[in-house]
Amino acid sequence: MPSLDARGVASLLREYAQRTALRGGNPYRAKAYSRAADSLGALAVPLHVLIAEDRLTEIPGVGEAIADIITKLHKTGSHPSLEKLRKEIPEGVLEMLAVPGLRPEKVLRLYKDLGVASLAELETAAKDDRIKKAKGLGAALQAKILQNLAIARSGEGRLHLHRAAALLAHAKDSMRKGRPELKRVTIAGDFRRGCELVGDLAIVAEAAKPDKTSTPSADGLQIRISDRKHFGAALLFATGSTGHIEQLQTLAAEKGMRLGADGLHKGRTLIAGEEADIYQALGLPFIDPELREGRGEVELALKGKLPKLVTDDDLRGILHCHTYASDGTETLETMAKATRQRGFEYFGVADHSKSAHYAGGLSHEQIAQQHREADRLNKRFGKDFRILKGIESDILAGGSLDYDDDVLERFDFVVASIHGRFKLDRKAQTQRLLRAISDPHTTIIGHVTGRQLQRRPGYEIDVERVLRACAKHDVVVEINAHPWRLDLDWRWHRAALEFGCMLSINPDAHSIPELDHMHWGVLMARKGGVPAERVLNAMSLPEITRYFRQKRRSLARAA
Repeated sequence: MPSLDARGVASLLREYAQRTALRGGNPYRAKAYSRAADSLGALAVPLHVLIAEDRLTEIPGVGEAIADIITKLHKTGSHPSLEKLRKEIPEGVLEMLAVPGLRPEKVLRLYKDLGVASLAELETAAKDDRIKKAKGLGAALQAKILQNLAIARSGEGRLHLHRAAALLAHAKDSMRKGRPELKRVTIAGDFRRGCELVGDLAIVAEAAKPDKTSTPSADGLQIRISDRKHFGAALLFATGSTGHIEQLQTLAAEKGMRLGADGLHKGRTLIAGEEADIYQALGLPFIDPELREGRGEVELALKGKLPKLVTDDDLRGILHCHTYASDGTETLETMAKATRQRGFEYFGVADHSKSAHYAGGLSHEQIAQQHREADRLNKRFGKDFRILKGIESDILAGGSLDYDDDVLERFDFVVASIHGRFKLDRKAQTQRLLRAISDPHTTIIGHVTGRQLQRRPGYEIDVERVLRACAKHDVVVEINAHPWRLDLDWRWHRAALEFGCMLSINPDAHSIPELDHMHWGVLMARKGGVPAERVLNAMSLPEITRYFRQKRRSLARAA
């Protein structure tokens, strides 16, 4: 049989990962196969070339053992171990692994005890209450399955933003090394638009002449080669979105022009081929890629009302981070120093509060101890850097925070967050948040909806009421930058701004590498149209110190 391309091998390797997970044993082996399969989907060099040149281990996540498996899958279309695994479990059972919260051992139980052998059969079994009645499965699992089936279907084939970034960076580097004649090798697609989940891996590059012999897609990665004259138009179309491009084309037609992937034309004359020139010729300012979703950005541009979007360089400090005192991996001193080394002016520690027993929530004595440590370190840091004393206080079921007022008053800021009782109904969950927002000690509402992308949906709340309450009570809305959260969803940012909310881009970091999650939060803020002046931690150290001091004075007056 003919050898398989990277896409075909990736599909088999992903199947290998799923069947290995169902077999049990070392869970990291299955995850390694799955990550390697993702990497194969973003190759910029044909797989057969990498195999011939013995370069498979250059692929992220591919070591010698996986390289051997890939080689055999490429050459034969199968592998002895995979064939053995296929005899154990029907193919349809693998579909169920896509349901968030449904672990391999539960999938096996569903198959062996109830005969459920596909995603469709799983849905039927859940709706017929068969799972609820099965020993070792039960009502809670049935409810989770019904809730998460939609996530399994909607997230199919899409990668988290940070994972797509790593694959595209490798693809870009491979193209530069493999084809040094290429210029302006640029990442496009929905990643360039800052989408939280990426399904369109795309790169545009400039060559002396368009490569008419190449296909638009190379083993799953979209590669477009354009000449200099048409590069900008190719990049514009490869970036999208469809809605944005259609609005530009409509505007071009109204002006007697035609916009295509070969540029902006009037008759046979090329009017503009670069992105910025195309927008200018259409009477528009340059529209940042993150805004190109066909959600009114062209109309705003025509009116001269596009926001100047926040950038990474606008951020002056980091808030909402955890240390070894609760569930982080580093000491306060280590996290603060790492933050300072990144050029920030302040580090806002916000370890978990006492109700978070699962996360080592801080007792009263531990709070006092941490504050003494912060004071000691601040004396050493001097005036140019400061540790700000915060806490991530759990919002209890009734909406109160889980420390008494005299404890909450000791902090510079309080992040109020929900970490449990996610299944309260919409009215009760909304009231719970509204009460926490009205508490004068609350500074920031953390991860507002509690969603985890491709893992669980957010809890049911009236987001508009919550945002209006935040504006009314001068409570900051968090944009949680952790790539599994990215919450508040960017689609609500414009409403938050219109209501008068301030926002804070927070990494929710539990380790030093996670401090760099800030970038993903900035991307979400840009996608939501957020300017720097509406971001709390774009304030300088003196400014945010005054801000927190004024909040405490208001609190004292209210008392």
